[in-house]
Amino acid sequence: MKNTALTHIHEGLGAKMLPFAGYNMPITYEGINAEHETVRNSVGVFDVSHMGEFLLTGPNALALIQKVTSNDASTLTIGRAQYSCLPNNDGGIVDDLIVYKMKEEEYLLVVNASNIEKDWNWIAAHNDLGIEMKNLSDDYSLLAIQGPKAVEAMQSLSSIDLSAIAYYHFEVADFAGFNDVIISATGYTGSGGFEIYCKNADAEAIWNKVFEAGAAFGIKPIGLAARDTLRLEMGFCLYGNDINDTTSPLEAGLGWITKFNKEFTNSESLKKQKEEGVTKKLVAFEMQERAVPRHDYEIVDAAGAVIGVVTSGTMSPSMNKGIGLGYVTVNNSAIDNDIFIRIRKNDVPAKVVKLPFYKK
Repeated sequence: MKNTALTHIHEGLGAKMLPFAGYNMPITYEGINAEHETVRNSVGVFDVSHMGEFLLTGPNALALIQKVTSNDASTLTIGRAQYSCLPNNDGGIVDDLIVYKMKEEEYLLVVNASNIEKDWNWIAAHNDLGIEMKNLSDDYSLLAIQGPKAVEAMQSLSSIDLSAIAYYHFEVADFAGFNDVIISATGYTGSGGFEIYCKNADAEAIWNKVFEAGAAFGIKPIGLAARDTLRLEMGFCLYGNDINDTTSPLEAGLGWITKFNKEFTNSESLKKQKEEGVTKKLVAFEMQERAVPRHDYEIVDAAGAVIGVVTSGTMSPSMNKGIGLGYVTVNNSAIDNDIFIRIRKNDVPAKVVKLPFYKK
């Protein structure tokens, strides 16, 4: 099992550590609800250094990205990032990812930790254009500094105006005394903030300076369990739960990152699916009674017929009610439609709702 450059710090802080995607990762510190509220109301820091980073360089780098991703990366300018996915040949998704345009002819792809080898092999297999590919995953650390007070709390650590970095934009600048740090206005929480990419050798010093700068703002370390409840309240997909090798981006509500003004892996099949319509859709739902939906629970209709399955579910810390995502047949997917979650042989009422669950 791998450690991040900060594992010893998490252990020293008393974090509950568990294996995740081959890494020894902090799951909780003081408890999910408390950590969740810290991010929603002030500022918290996640160590997400297990994520993968690939650097693609060369005159044909964009052409390769256009071939293997569903979104249109040609719209990117230097300093902008884009959410996208890697479609497979069978209508499903290899992974979802973020594409950063670092320079002309240079792009950084950030992929899920559990899919690093799989994604690398997939992209490399399509690299018939002579693009230089570097896997930087073991060389870089990633801190997600998230929450409404993140900008104010971190401003003293950089000479650039952090408030001027728009959502899904980034700067390569000085941060916490180090140069060439990627400061990206991205995240997985819906509460604002940044993701900081730095070299492993600098990670501990940056972590310490982040906590010094944030002390007056109530900054706290946050584990992966709260990251999951935060992302679910926003309806952000989690690879392996809500999207996988068998779910199409159109079924998952990711049509907005599936652009048919270009050709990409399996685009003809997906275009046909768009024209003909999908048979199942990923929906958001809220429980109408006090109950917690869980991954793989059956979704049924009023007559008790199985119409789908829960992919993600939790008791929302912000809303104090059960919420979830799941695939259902299209005729059961309309907003306000009544569905039922089968929990230990009981069919508990729920209602299809519009995302996000949590509204600031």
